[in-house]
Amino acid sequence: MATASWPPTPRSPRPQAPSVERAKGPSGLDKVVLREARGFSAEVHLYGGQVTSWKNDRGDELLFVSSKATFKPPKAIRGGIPICFPQFGTHGILEKHGFARNRFWAIDDNPPPFPTSTAAKAFVDLILKTSEEDLKIWPHSFEFRLRVALGPGGDLALTSRIRNTNTDGRPFSFTFAYHTYFSVSDISEVRIEGLETLDYIDCLRGKERSTEQGDAIVFESEVDKIYLDAPVKIAIIDHEKKRTFVLRKDGLPDAVLWNPWDKRTKNMQDFGDEEYKHMLCVEPAAVEKPITLKPGEEWKGKMDLSAVPSSYCSGQLDPNKVLQG
Repeated sequence: MATASWPPTPRSPRPQAPSVERAKGPSGLDKVVLREARGFSAEVHLYGGQVTSWKNDRGDELLFVSSKATFKPPKAIRGGIPICFPQFGTHGILEKHGFARNRFWAIDDNPPPFPTSTAAKAFVDLILKTSEEDLKIWPHSFEFRLRVALGPGGDLALTSRIRNTNTDGRPFSFTFAYHTYFSVSDISEVRIEGLETLDYIDCLRGKERSTEQGDAIVFESEVDKIYLDAPVKIAIIDHEKKRTFVLRKDGLPDAVLWNPWDKRTKNMQDFGDEEYKHMLCVEPAAVEKPITLKPGEEWKGKMDLSAVPSSYCSGQLDPNKVLQG
């Protein structure tokens, strides 16, 4: 008779099934927690329809949320992935970045057919509809559907569908951005590849137009630029963490880069004085050319995020070679 060895060989834990659960966040706000089998996770607050956490299978937080972030309406949450709609920045007459990030969204239990990757089992559908309050400041009726999906490999996908539901025959126009705050080791150790030689609007110079120079973009001071007709794939390379974020976008022609640096953060109550060193916003957007919808028309804009070892992008990024797939 064979004898069992002692102590027994430990077994690897079985992967857990993907899950979606409701929970309470800071200040008692409702959130939805997405978990994938291998340990990846994401959290989405119903306030703002805002992703506030995205973690890899080691539990590392990949998004930046300020330690001073306020989780109390009507203040927007500083960090994660705020949604800018129906206005990006000050490109219009509304409050900065519009009002979608300051509204309570609802879970959409019966969304219309949603063409998406069948691989993602952990996802949530949210919906925001026009309120009487919103009509007073932006007199248009809309339905905004958002799906946040966590893939089996930890990729995070946000898909927005915005429909004009005006009954008076009027079209409306809007600008939009996924205001994504990436967590980085040190901003001085980060470079961006994929935006070289592009035209951009410099918001620090009165929205002056310029053309990007150099092989890759690095950071030594405050930046607030809107890159025009940006490629569908952009790499954010963090040398110290040996991590590369790959951002893929669809339906969003522009890309915004933002870091407030030291002087501006000192005037921001919900942002730590030194936190600018550990974040960078890279935002798929539609800003230069507003999107116009006639009644009944729908627009779709998607962002896919993945985090991979930096060996994935060694040297100059060739979007046609390195970022295929």
